[in-house]
Amino acid sequence: MFIKLLILFISIPAIEIYVLLAAGKLIGIGPTISLIFLTGIAGAYLARTQGSDTARRIQIALEHGEMPTEELIDGAMIFAGGITLLTPGFCTDMFGFCLLLPQTRELIKILVRKWMQKMAANGQVYIHYR
Repeated sequence: MFIKLLILFISIPAIEIYVLLAAGKLIGIGPTISLIFLTGIAGAYLARTQGSDTARRIQIALEHGEMPTEELIDGAMIFAGGITLLTPGFCTDMFGFCLLLPQTRELIKILVRKWMQKMAANGQVYIHYR
């Protein structure tokens, strides 16, 4: 697991730097920096609106005595999307927007569920009780 994380922490910034340099070369430094600021502003707005909506849905589910599992998963994905949008770069911004938009978030949730079910079936998930 450490090796996989190490590869991610080295390769993602390297890819981002490459894409930013290529964008700067293609469209210029000013437009590239402007796009970075624009995606940050749009992402912050989208994270705020999606987060508020999810918080309302959690509150409604709790008021009805239901466990808000889907809403909590949405909240975690929105949080992760907001975090990736704080990272300057176009690749992480695209991933962050995918986590923030409800349509793409649903597709990602399906993939995550399948991955978790596969891990549970293979005995790779351990639950520790106190």
